[in-house]
Amino acid sequence: MRLEGKVCIVTGGARGLGKAMVEKFAKEGAKKVYACDLNEEALKELEKTYENVKGYKLSVTDRKAIEEFKEKVIKEEGKVDVLVNNAGITRDALIQKMSEEDWDMVIDVNLKGVFNMTQQFGPEMMKAGKGSIINISSVVGIYGNIGQTNYAATKGGVIAMTKTWAKEFARKGAQVRVNAIAPGFIKTPMTKDLPEKVIELVKSKTVLQRMGEPEEIANTALFLASDESSFITGQVISVDGGLVL
Repeated sequence: MRLEGKVCIVTGGARGLGKAMVEKFAKEGAKKVYACDLNEEALKELEKTYENVKGYKLSVTDRKAIEEFKEKVIKEEGKVDVLVNNAGITRDALIQKMSEEDWDMVIDVNLKGVFNMTQQFGPEMMKAGKGSIINISSVVGIYGNIGQTNYAATKGGVIAMTKTWAKEFARKGAQVRVNAIAPGFIKTPMTKDLPEKVIELVKSKTVLQRMGEPEEIANTALFLASDESSFITGQVISVDGGLVL
């Protein structure tokens, strides 16, 4: 059991990549996995399946609710070992057609949401002297993508914050590691509505000639959450099947 005794938090934990990570962490012996999401029904299903999973309705844009959640977790468990900042949305459009509302919404969830969660839990890890923060970025945050100005900006920002926090939280000898995962095109609810011709185009540009599975991202997150990656921090790991080489 690679996460035995660890207390983990996964935002956007009710479906897609988040759900895969919650399930992986639970199966690998985590003491408690807090799955945070707005989908209460899906959270209840996870709780029914895994006795070490606790669903918690939480918006990463609600700073007061996040602070209350932190206090609850510390009171219940006394620590947080792993934080996965996974919650994210898309509102795609070419820049000429992108509304200010769609820009603000994506920035608020994908970028500020990561800031909000880490601002609460990072210092707790630093105080404890150890911990692992895993930020879910995207290859789009490294290389850009047509029609995703807002999304690319947030995912690039997540990478910049990752490298900054790796330096900040390791001050004074604290073994707090901060890394990012940059998925390529993965089979999730966020990509299932893509036109078939787009999917085939992506596959043709991917060295491994397929889309990735959520579990393949979860496996990477498991490695970064575990003590096996104890000397890895400030890194961006692309899990994209060779989409960009």
